[in-house]
Amino acid sequence: MTNVTDTASLGGPARPSGRRGSRRLALIIVAILAVIAVVLTGGAFAYAKQFEGKALPGTTVLGQDVAGKTPEEIAALVTDRAEGVAVTVTAGEETHEVPLADLGVSVDAEGTARAAVEHDESLAGVITSSWSGERAVAPLVTVDEAVVSSFATGLVPAEETEPVDAQVVFDEESEEWSAVPGTDGRGIDPQPLLDAVNQQAASLESFSVEQPIEQIAPAITTEEAEGTLAEITALLEQPMSIQGPEGETHEISSERRSSWLSVAPDETGQALAVTVDEDAVREWVAERAEKDSVEVKDGIEQVDAEGTTVKVVSEKQDGLEVTNTEAVSDQVIASLTGTTPLEAAFETQTVEAKVEKVDAPTEEETDTTDPANAPTGEKWIDVDLSAKTVTAYVGSTPVWGPRSMVDGKEGYETVTGSYEIYLRYDMQDMTNASRYPVGHEKYYYTEDVPWVQYFHNGYGFHGAPWRSSFGYSGSHGCINMPPHEAKWLYDWASIGTRVEVHY
Repeated sequence: MTNVTDTASLGGPARPSGRRGSRRLALIIVAILAVIAVVLTGGAFAYAKQFEGKALPGTTVLGQDVAGKTPEEIAALVTDRAEGVAVTVTAGEETHEVPLADLGVSVDAEGTARAAVEHDESLAGVITSSWSGERAVAPLVTVDEAVVSSFATGLVPAEETEPVDAQVVFDEESEEWSAVPGTDGRGIDPQPLLDAVNQQAASLESFSVEQPIEQIAPAITTEEAEGTLAEITALLEQPMSIQGPEGETHEISSERRSSWLSVAPDETGQALAVTVDEDAVREWVAERAEKDSVEVKDGIEQVDAEGTTVKVVSEKQDGLEVTNTEAVSDQVIASLTGTTPLEAAFETQTVEAKVEKVDAPTEEETDTTDPANAPTGEKWIDVDLSAKTVTAYVGSTPVWGPRSMVDGKEGYETVTGSYEIYLRYDMQDMTNASRYPVGHEKYYYTEDVPWVQYFHNGYGFHGAPWRSSFGYSGSHGCINMPPHEAKWLYDWASIGTRVEVHY
């Protein structure tokens, strides 16, 4: 049998043995820890209560200890620092000292203060009176880069900022083209200032920036303008003409070509482009084509009841029509752009005239009041200078006349040809004072001349109440008629009515 030594006999305290002793020991340890936790937690809460709404110990803003400070105090600190910051910007030979606000820097002092006094609740279980944690709070700063860029570009005087592109211009008085030299500008790349503000503004410390000013060459140089001028000069020196029918030539002068050309920057803005006023070219070519064209004029022959021609009122005249106006315009435009030399000619075709057979006037007039006898066609007036008569026609049918009249006497002969009535007055004073002064033997002034219808310049129909007979030559060129017959013709005709005057 083994002997067991009594611990008491060895001078030590009696110890519980077995499972019961271990349990009692654990309970004692738990109780002790609980007491320690209560003491620590109570101290932490008391400590936190002391800094409620204030910055905790170890909190710094802009390198300054703000422990125990209120948000208002911290915000005031940040505001004072921000207002004291000066940024020195050196651009060229000029130095500018500006506050942060002028550079688009906004400092949120209140937001910074709120961040400084915010307590992290997760620390509540470990903060004690001996808490020595450190927390640096950076100011809340934002930078408006557009404001920074605008400030940078504003450092260059307005009159020196933009380079001036070279130009090629046309002087209408001298009718000459010339090159206007370009000039350099002065510009700024705002990136150095942007970088400095973004990097240093948050420190709320004054700082300096070197902002270079650079020379900026124009997009279109003087050399480029002179090259364009040389192109235009060569274009104007080469001969340009259009061949017309029957050997006629239409020269296109350099002055005319200059009026069609213009010079301006191209779409890229990096070069000059010569452009052509195509509408003006086409209008000019069309005018030349019309000049070379001949309007077709149908003839008029009076025939008797058997159809035999008794008089030619108007000779027929074939017309001439230009058929390639658009093609010639395209050729002119192409030559003005320098792509091809001008080799253009008008092509024409003949337009055949016709002869209209009309009834010769007789003393018996057609009854036009009967719808069955109503003639159709264009109204026109036949003036027969040989017979000294005026006859009104509708188509091929005489509807009034022949009526006796007085035409121009020797030296004042009435014009012949095809015309249209272009101006009418029911009454007008007539004089030749523009050619003869008062008192001259040829001067006349007649008041209240009735039923006036002009068909060519100062030639026209009108009533002549001062005459008692008609059927001879005696006027100053107008067709004089009895007033009642002049009124009939005035009421029947209108602006645009055709007039054929012949012998």
